[in-house]
Amino acid sequence: MENRLNHFGVNKIYLHHTKNKGDLGVAKAYCDLVEKGYIVLFPATEHAPFDLVAYDGIRFVRIQVKYRRVVNGVLQVNLINWWADKNGSHGKRVDKSQVDVLCVYSPEPDKCYYFRAEEINTSLTLRITAPKNNQSKNVKFADDYLRVP
Repeated sequence: MENRLNHFGVNKIYLHHTKNKGDLGVAKAYCDLVEKGYIVLFPATEHAPFDLVAYDGIRFVRIQVKYRRVVNGVLQVNLINWWADKNGSHGKRVDKSQVDVLCVYSPEPDKCYYFRAEEINTSLTLRITAPKNNQSKNVKFADDYLRVP
């Protein structure tokens, strides 16, 4: 029988579920924000349009977190929230008037990247590694977005 436990002794099956990935992204964002000196607040419902609120002593910032893996040196994020129920899968665009900042967590570099929601149209492409052709014009390098705007 195949070993289904990871190195922490947790069943690997549970680590691939979409909800668990989202929860991991929120947990990593929480840790990252606390390390940066923020007080982090959580909504009392799963139905809030944001996942957490960061407070720096002056302002509150509503943050929605996305978990994304790097593919070919790129993080691709679409501003659509997906869920499934008995009627199938559904998608809804992020209401940017209810979110101040989008946080993208990626496990490969184990980093969080932050953007103003209003500055993103419908999708976002971040470069984790340099393009092979060394292009830099109109390229968003992920490491330029490690701070909360």
